[in-house]
Amino acid sequence: MLSSPSQAEDVVQDSLASVWLTRHRLDPDKPIGPYLTTVVLNRCRDRLRRRKVAGFFGLSGDDELHSIADDLPGPEALAVSREELNLVQAEIGRMPVRLREALVLVTIEGRSQAEAADLLGTTEKAIETRVYRARNRLKERFEKL
Repeated sequence: MLSSPSQAEDVVQDSLASVWLTRHRLDPDKPIGPYLTTVVLNRCRDRLRRRKVAGFFGLSGDDELHSIADDLPGPEALAVSREELNLVQAEIGRMPVRLREALVLVTIEGRSQAEAADLLGTTEKAIETRVYRARNRLKERFEKL
């Protein structure tokens, strides 16, 4: 969702801390997994909104801009794989949030379309369409390379 492993880790940690602090409000009869996913998704959306506002005002909304590159040399194949992964992550990051959410939940996290629909408050058909469109965007982008 955030196109940055360190930002994703920060969001997960913040979300878990938030849930821990409000654990007395949780319903013990309901599964915690979907609730945690919803909290993390909402935190990701908040961070994306802040990034968008910062970009609008010309501020750096990306914490990763000033990160230091890894200077350890690796095999050429590893470098190529990393570059391809970076291209895919960047392309996913450019997708509209609705497509990105559906793609991440279904394709990367391995959730069913029904679970994703429940988490995102939409229908299974909408999730199916969003995943299809997201995959087509990726396919079109990387066919050109």
